[in-house]
Amino acid sequence: MQTNTLPAHDMSTNLTGCCPEFDPEGWEGVELQFRDRLFVRATTKGENHVPTNMDAVFTRVSDHMNDVGAMDPDDFIVLTHDLSPSESEHLFAVSKPVPGETMVRLTGKYLTGVFEGPYDQGLKWFIEMGKRIRERGGEPGKIYFYYTTCPQCAEEYGKNYVIGVAEIL
Repeated sequence: MQTNTLPAHDMSTNLTGCCPEFDPEGWEGVELQFRDRLFVRATTKGENHVPTNMDAVFTRVSDHMNDVGAMDPDDFIVLTHDLSPSESEHLFAVSKPVPGETMVRLTGKYLTGVFEGPYDQGLKWFIEMGKRIRERGGEPGKIYFYYTTCPQCAEEYGKNYVIGVAEIL
């Protein structure tokens, strides 16, 4: 297990001009090891776990990341965690600090899981990730999700892959 690396993610197949098509191969059941892994932290507002200002927040963060060349397309993920029904936290993997944004670092072991289906299955996936950690003899910490495509692109590609990323305590 290498530190601070992610499974391969080919971002070159982009038929929509928005989100690249996601290939889930190599993402199921992977243990990730982060040591001071650098992320931009941003939050979105929402209603009943549905974000209402995600476009504006993601555009701002992406622009700031691109301005300083902090996004590595070969090593990219956005981890999302609901703080409450009306607020979500998003952690954008970056290769260096991004001025004007809040920076955080993650350290720990994480387990990935691949899911496919509508976003409203999130609670089911959350429970499943905790179960998978316990089956391996651990206890789950924070459970994040990587939403690989926006709703419009998921519809275009005919698949909505979501990657669970659960901290192993």
